[in-house]
Amino acid sequence: MDRTLIICKPDAVERGLVGEILGRFERKGLVFAAAELRILDKETLARHYEEHQGKAFYDDLVAFMTRGPALVAVIEGVPDTWRVVRQMVGATDPLQAAPGTVRGDLGLQFTENLIHGSDSAESAEREISIFFPDLNRTGQP
Repeated sequence: MDRTLIICKPDAVERGLVGEILGRFERKGLVFAAAELRILDKETLARHYEEHQGKAFYDDLVAFMTRGPALVAVIEGVPDTWRVVRQMVGATDPLQAAPGTVRGDLGLQFTENLIHGSDSAESAEREISIFFPDLNRTGQP
């Protein structure tokens, strides 16, 4: 079963949208293999966002992602689950995201866009290993 990672970012938690967001994935028929509400630390985010280190927006991104709890989850389902999730999440900029997507329906601004979803099978594998290193292929710790 294919897996991907999502992060309901601090703005989603602050706005009370986590249940709505997770419910969309469940209604689609996807399954949660793991989920945890966490305060993300700078070291973990440095690994997660390594391709963005040194860019002008990096410090603001880390400040946003560490300002409050985020829900980190592993979703599994059909082949290319990451692709299904990315389609449901919508474009990064909520003003450009299609209606019916998480960001299109619920997002307010580009810099606080509610949710992260892995952008490839390879990214999903790497990101899951960062946030859930003890999660094996059967979903058991």
